[in-house]
Formats: sequence, C-alpha cells, structure tokens
Amino acid sequence: MASAPGHVRVRPYMDSDAGITRSIFLQSVTLTAAEDYTKQQIDAWASPQDRPLDEWNRDRQESGTLVAVVAAVVMGFTDIRETGYIDMLFVSPKFVRRGIGSALLREAENRARIAKAPLLYSNVSITARPFFAHHGFVEVAEQHPIIHGVQVKNYRMNKHLF
Repeated sequence: MASAPGHVRVRPYMDSDAGITRSIFLQSVTLTAAEDYTKQQIDAWASPQDRPLDEWNRDRQESGTLVAVVAAVVMGFTDIRETGYIDMLFVSPKFVRRGIGSALLREAENRARIAKAPLLYSNVSITARPFFAHHGFVEVAEQHPIIHGVQVKNYRMNKHLF
C-alpha cells in the first residue's frame, strides 16, 4: 500500500473532480468492500451503468461534497448535508489508513456544527463500520436495504454533536 505524501487538504468539490471521485467510489466498492460483500452485492451497489458522469457531478454539487487532496491529487471525498447526513465517504484504495478519511470526517463534522445540525448520521457499510465507530459514531440499527433487487447489509450510525 502506498503512503499519502504530505499534508491532507480538504476543499469543496469542483466540476473537474467528477471523474476522479466517481472512480474512487467504484474502486472503493469493488475492491475495498469486496472483503465484506458478495460479488452480487458489490455489482448492485457499484452499478456503474446508473452513474453517468453528468448525473454524478450534479449529485456531488447538490450534496455538499468535499474532496481530500494531497500534493494536488484527489485521494478521497465525502459529502455533508446541512442536516448532518453523510451519504458518501470514500477513500482511494491506494490510500486507506493514511488519515484521508479522518480528515474528511473532521471537516464534515465542522460543517455540520456550523450548520447547527444536532448530529452526524450515515448508513454505513460493514467495511466502514469500524472507522465510524472509531470516530465516535454509535450503531443505532442494522439495516438490509434492497439495491437493484439485491439485499445489502449496512448500519445506521449516529454521532451526537450538541
């Protein structure tokens, strides 16, 4: 595994980040999460055919997406709604466990606090569950959503801010 060189800077998403963030999402789901989910579940979750770049870009713009950059390279991204909802937090498989996800989560929490959201909450994969727990999130429910006809297990996790 490569290490992340230098300092992690978190900045707002830009249109030019669409391709790399979609790629990070697809790689994270198909590679990193593959240890915890079946091929059928991974295929349903990743569903690249449902993620045209223009729609992906629009969704990221509307979701308060932030990107983590090291030496001008986007290494991960997250989003944070004013309500405190985190829909996505993904780090390139090449740079996991190097502080990228933690930097993203810290900035998401800062923004949620500024927006006076009472808590951060997310639907967290099996793979991401230990990361979120390490950062003070508590599991409130095990969930079994259906994605493209396939049941995929995840967890509703919350972190109270105030």
